[in-house]
Amino acid sequence: MILTVTLNTALDLTYRVPALVPHASHRVETVLERPGGKGLNVARVLGALGHDTVVTGFAGGPTGALLRELLATSTDGSPGTVHDALVPTAGATRRTVAVVDATSGDTTQLNEPGPTIAPAEWAAFTARFTELLDGARAVALCGSLPPGIHVGAYADLVRLSRAAGVPVLLDTSGEPLRRGIAARPDVVKPNTEELAGITGTRDPLRATLDARRRGAHAVVTSLGPEGLLAATPDGVWQAAPPSPARGNPSGAGDSAVAALLAGLVDGADWPTRLSHAAALSAATVLAPVAGEFDADAYASLLPRITVHEPKPTP
Repeated sequence: MILTVTLNTALDLTYRVPALVPHASHRVETVLERPGGKGLNVARVLGALGHDTVVTGFAGGPTGALLRELLATSTDGSPGTVHDALVPTAGATRRTVAVVDATSGDTTQLNEPGPTIAPAEWAAFTARFTELLDGARAVALCGSLPPGIHVGAYADLVRLSRAAGVPVLLDTSGEPLRRGIAARPDVVKPNTEELAGITGTRDPLRATLDARRRGAHAVVTSLGPEGLLAATPDGVWQAAPPSPARGNPSGAGDSAVAALLAGLVDGADWPTRLSHAAALSAATVLAPVAGEFDADAYASLLPRITVHEPKPTP
């Protein structure tokens, strides 16, 4: 199975409005609720791709109970495609709100901070995580840290994964990303802003290579509509869709993580992994909410992804 970790889970709310106008009242056309947080999005995509997936992290309060209820069933009412190994917490799980402007296609995101995690709750999670590593083929550590968890938490989890012989992918930002890279994860999946924050350069290729020198075995950088840039032991590549996808970009990076994990456990080469990640990411932009993708678009886009060696910026 593939294990995904979401320490700061969320109930994702997506509002679609005809047009988002500052300082105005809005009539919401549709409201969608989904279990969220980066690792849960990754797990839901992996489940849709047919992979046995387990989610862990924290959930608490009425919002956490609703999240777990939604996780247990698919949108069509059938049983959910992922297994719930979330750890209870006394604080209430946060909510995130995505407001989609139907006219422009732009999305405005509002993220609550999450509950404060007590030391005993962190100890319970660490014990659960260690148990789950037994039998895991790969693990993804995803998203922000909730209050109360120390900044080196992901670095600790990377070390536990490596000690258990389980390949680990890290997708976070800021100081947790910096420290996590130093723990030598197998794959790091930042975006350009997150890389700039730890490397000091906004040149994507230079920043990606710099991050790999800091300890990551491979670095795959999200370039938004331009696809993905990867520095790996086997080479450096950029994977790009034929044209930018227009829609809701929430969760596009999480779908890329899902494809990278699927390629890792399937033993695919890096160009193949990147092709699937770029196609799945673009197909997620065309879906209404994070954690889902347009299957027809994914199949159509995959053969049209181009993978090439990027040229350094002069």
